[in-house]
Amino acid sequence: MARIIIIDDDEGLRNTLSRVLKGAGHTVATAINGYQGVQLFRAEPADLIITDIMMPYGGLPTIRVLRDENPGLKIIAMSGAGQPHLDVAGGLGATSTLAKPFLPKELIEAVNAVLAPPAPGTAPQG
Repeated sequence: MARIIIIDDDEGLRNTLSRVLKGAGHTVATAINGYQGVQLFRAEPADLIITDIMMPYGGLPTIRVLRDENPGLKIIAMSGAGQPHLDVAGGLGATSTLAKPFLPKELIEAVNAVLAPPAPGTAPQG
């Protein structure tokens, strides 16, 4: 399965997401803020980043830095702050977005969709 980095300052949510993704067979690493997440990715690259938007060293600069350094990196941005924040994340290069709160099933569906190989004849995501 995939190596995934979860970046979120909410320890409870970070642990829940990690548990759900590990239960689905993924390898998961976590970071408490965008700075730590970028450093973790640089040290041990992942197939997918799942980042909160509203946190210290927030998700938007994190998306921008990771996308600039790794144009093909798959990123899911999540936020409970409303659709405008998710739209900005998409504009900065997030592959997909999730509005909080979401169900574990919705997380797995989003991860599977982002990690799925492109269908023949379609442009790759990223």
